[in-house]
Amino acid sequence: MISEHITAKLVQLLTKENVITEQEDLLVLGYDSTPGLHAMPDIVVYPVNSEQVRDVMIIARDEGIAITPRGSGTGLSGGSIPIQGGIVICLNKLNKILEIDEENLTATCQSGVVTLDLFNAVAEKGLFYPPDPGSQKISTMGGNVMEDAGGLRGLKYGVTRDYVMALKCVLPDGSLLTTGGKSVKDVAGYAFKDLLVGSEGTLGIITEITVKLIPPPQEKKTFLTYFADIRTAGEAVSKIIAAKIIPSTMEIMDKATINCVEDYVSIGLPRNMAALLLIEVDGHPAVVAEEAIAVNNILEQVGAAEIHIAKDVEEAASLAEARRTALSALARVCPTTLLEDATVPRSLLPETFTLIEKLAEKYQLRVGTFGHAGDGNLHPTVLCDERDKDEMKRAHAFYDELYEQVLKWGGTVSGEHGIGIAKKGYLARQIGVGGVAVMRRIKNSFDPQGILNPGKIFESKQES
Repeated sequence: MISEHITAKLVQLLTKENVITEQEDLLVLGYDSTPGLHAMPDIVVYPVNSEQVRDVMIIARDEGIAITPRGSGTGLSGGSIPIQGGIVICLNKLNKILEIDEENLTATCQSGVVTLDLFNAVAEKGLFYPPDPGSQKISTMGGNVMEDAGGLRGLKYGVTRDYVMALKCVLPDGSLLTTGGKSVKDVAGYAFKDLLVGSEGTLGIITEITVKLIPPPQEKKTFLTYFADIRTAGEAVSKIIAAKIIPSTMEIMDKATINCVEDYVSIGLPRNMAALLLIEVDGHPAVVAEEAIAVNNILEQVGAAEIHIAKDVEEAASLAEARRTALSALARVCPTTLLEDATVPRSLLPETFTLIEKLAEKYQLRVGTFGHAGDGNLHPTVLCDERDKDEMKRAHAFYDELYEQVLKWGGTVSGEHGIGIAKKGYLARQIGVGGVAVMRRIKNSFDPQGILNPGKIFESKQES
């Protein structure tokens, strides 16, 4: 529990409106988007600048209080759940875009800026920020950096890490660290910036971010292709990549997901198809024309059931938006939606789809699969009810067996969602005892008291 004395200090520092103590409000801020995980914070604070973040951290340091950073709570691995109570520091009021530098092709913003707001602001200047997580309408830039978020354009353009140039953060001892800058080349000293990206709030709290911008593509062409079986869709992905074509987007949905999305948005998706691929090629008009012909030829060669090309920008945007609704559409079906993040080498996509279908049948589960097929990053989603203990046991057995094979194939337990609480056991399988030990040493060097986002990514020594 947080003492009245500490609460008074926080109110004095941040003002009463930026300190939350009411139980009903605290209850809501103990969740993220991960099913079945919840923990009550003792208090929630909303700083409005880096200095206030630093001052809150100093209080936590001096009093030995756990502190958990949080953005919009769209995380899917429990990374912002305060499992030791303490202080949740919500960064949503750090929401200013500080600069768009058109000469150096950079943008600098506070960590609470919503991803889509930054995208739109730079687009008005004729510039392009490519990372586009499915939650971009609500997720914040700080959360994107902490989880190294991906998105639909990740195949061609990469993930958040590929665009971060500089970070300002508060370390667990209360000191401010700025790492990186606007220089395109910078190899001075340890790469703290790269270590902080994807650290899930366990090493420091990000308050400001500078990202690289690029010119937008001049032309786009969007395909919507249907398949009578999902293995053929996987083969199409492998053959397109093998042909040295890198689409900006190559997204997949299986039959269960297609039907859920159609129930949700009613855009005319055929319910009888086993899978669809949403493929977008972009770039110079001449290159786009050439690649579009090659993609169409490959789709015909593998035996796609139907091939459609979006007639205009508006139709292409509506198709992409339908894909972004996949999780929301699936979540409407059952009380609990267990979403995972298995990622395999792209050549193994057909085998992965077959395995998912086999395991769903073995464990008698309803599973919808969608994801970033071009990255080999799939989201097999179990539609279930956490009140049914037997069903949940089968769901976890499904994922255990799936990840066991994914790791044998040289895949990873997370392509973009992070480890948080939900995947600590899976990470230990992937990187081994030695890998976990090294991560612990890094964590201890930044946070010797263990107060910053404790219990995430790997077990503490006390827990293990």
